[in-house]
Amino acid sequence: MTAALALATSLLWGLADFGGGLLTRRMSALTVVVVSQTLAAAVLGAVVVATGGWSAWGPQLWFAVAAGVVGPVAMLAFYKALAQGPMGVVSPLASLAVLVPVGAGLALGERPGRLQAVGILVAVTGVVLAGGPELRGAPVQRQTLLLTLVSAFGFGAVMALIEHASTSMTGLFLALFVQRLCNVAVGGAALLTQQRRGTPALPDGGREALVAAVPALAFVGLADVAANGTYMVAAQHGPVTVAAVLASLYPVVTALAARGVLRERLRAVQTAGAGLALFGTVLLASG
Repeated sequence: MTAALALATSLLWGLADFGGGLLTRRMSALTVVVVSQTLAAAVLGAVVVATGGWSAWGPQLWFAVAAGVVGPVAMLAFYKALAQGPMGVVSPLASLAVLVPVGAGLALGERPGRLQAVGILVAVTGVVLAGGPELRGAPVQRQTLLLTLVSAFGFGAVMALIEHASTSMTGLFLALFVQRLCNVAVGGAALLTQQRRGTPALPDGGREALVAAVPALAFVGLADVAANGTYMVAAQHGPVTVAAVLASLYPVVTALAARGVLRERLRAVQTAGAGLALFGTVLLASG
């Protein structure tokens, strides 16, 4: 079950990233984050009320608060790094986020078998290569590298934190709701600051264009929520080292979605990376 849920996480995160990437071509990345997470929070709030989720309130929700604060910071650092580029360096480095939850799992005493250890190494290598690393070209600015590493640590920290935010299915919905509220608070503050500096929050076309994009924004927000949920369950019911690696295959999903929808051609290194990632997945699941 851990492998299946973690792979579902990759699929959902990959599709959410692809959808978010398309939307940021039409509006501010911060607007995408804030609106999509607000819509997701509204749905989760209704679910919490319907399931009596408030009964699961407890100190473990501080993990959800921390994940909700760190997540938008990591995303903003990632988007800024992508803007400075080159993307062929930023994307693979950001995928190293998987090392944070894997390291946490090892620190807590998890010891994968030999076959799983090989699978972890192969899958992580595949994820990095799937980002299409650029090994030549102009040197990367130190600020870009720093922003990328900050985003990688942040994404990994969210994975490590969110698994401890609930102990029951009812608590799961409450934890995800709290996380989304913090996402909106932090992202909203950043969006307000950006607007005061002269960058418009609304896309070209104003409110009408934003309203028209609501279904796509809702998909991005809810897919992200579902991915967090499946990852939490996967990490709680199996080795974190396995769940984290399988859940981190989302760059492969994003690359394949771009190939299928946008007809973007995969570079040879990306194709090889996707193959390695899938092979590593088989090793992890069979181990």
